[in-house]
Amino acid sequence: MRHTLAALATAALLGSLSLGAHADALSDVFNQGHVDGELRLYDFNRLYSSDAKPDASALSGAVLLNLRTADFGGGFSLGASLLSANAFGTHASNPARIDTTMMGEGNSLSALGQAYVQYRNDDVLLRAGQQYLNTPWMGSSDARVLPASYQALQAVFTPAKGWDIVALRSYGWKSRTSDGYHFDNLYYPTAFRGDTMYGGLGGLPATAGTTSGTWALGTTYAAGGFKGQAWYYDFIDFAQMGYVEGSYTLTTGSGFDPFVAAQYVTEHAGAGSLLAANRVQLLGVGGDKVESRVWGADVGVNIPHGRFDVSWNRIERQNGAIGDGALVSPYTAGWASDPLYTTSMIRGLVEQGPGHAWKARFAYGLFDDRLQLTAAYAQYATALRGDSHDVYFDVAYNFDGYLKGLSLRNRWERSTGGIGLNPGNQSFVYDRVMIAYKF
Repeated sequence: MRHTLAALATAALLGSLSLGAHADALSDVFNQGHVDGELRLYDFNRLYSSDAKPDASALSGAVLLNLRTADFGGGFSLGASLLSANAFGTHASNPARIDTTMMGEGNSLSALGQAYVQYRNDDVLLRAGQQYLNTPWMGSSDARVLPASYQALQAVFTPAKGWDIVALRSYGWKSRTSDGYHFDNLYYPTAFRGDTMYGGLGGLPATAGTTSGTWALGTTYAAGGFKGQAWYYDFIDFAQMGYVEGSYTLTTGSGFDPFVAAQYVTEHAGAGSLLAANRVQLLGVGGDKVESRVWGADVGVNIPHGRFDVSWNRIERQNGAIGDGALVSPYTAGWASDPLYTTSMIRGLVEQGPGHAWKARFAYGLFDDRLQLTAAYAQYATALRGDSHDVYFDVAYNFDGYLKGLSLRNRWERSTGGIGLNPGNQSFVYDRVMIAYKF
């Protein structure tokens, strides 16, 4: 079943060819198609202050190639993304010294990131097959050399300008370090049924049953200074989640435009959740149900070439729930790619459980915004992981002219404090150098 959607999508499109194509000839469908992509060279270093764990690093180059045919009659097209990463033989001989979250332990990794058939007109987008998703709690989590992708059916309706309605059903997925599609998620152990998936929270035993994916329904709306979204996710065999978020920006005409935003998450599941059925000790605490509520707020101001904001999130403690009310997020847990306002580069409240956090961030652009500077400070006070704080710096430069498409970036974060967050409870520095060229 791993390639069922892709096979059905391809068969459906080939069948449409027999009915006649919009292009003058079959060759025109490909000659008039579109090709783009990206070259990446990333160097990641995990620096620990404790002898309890050795420093780890990874260097990897990657090629991401996207192909899409011209439209056939009626708005049909085919799309594919080919992914390949290589460590150039630089991995340490000691696996403990490899940052396996980059591309796993191997020196090479290749995968089919996308393979889909698509129908599109002004009001509807229908896509079936292997594809990237862009929703708050299911996305590509593209902070490593290769993105995550999903086997899914997706429909996007646009009833009016600025308003979208999204419905999707996902089946298997490919993590950032996997070479194929599997029926698991980030709560499963590394190498579960052959999946080379790294960086998740784990917790489920190797004998746990697979999951058949997710149902999701959402809507987004933007008009004037308002942006809002509402989503329902059924993470099958794990939890049901509701998520709403909205923001408003007041345009003053002075260049200084204040904004305010808020978010809310509610989640539940009974004893039928695989986490409860397998008595998983999420963040060290088991339970017979999933129950979580999360609040968040963000206030700040957009300034010429920059932005400053202060955000806050709180996960309520729930007695008897798995993780004391920890938020269950099957496709972001351990990756720090969730949409909570206070999530840092290394981790956030999803990885730390019930408690509260606040974060201050300042971003500014220089040289026509080609140079982007960001600094942030986040503090966490949690019931299960104690108090911790993160300091973050991000420097990125986007070239112009003959070098347009080339970017240089360095992300650096230091995590201090907490209980069991860092080896030996000492500070942890994560330094990420990222060179990319989009073509």
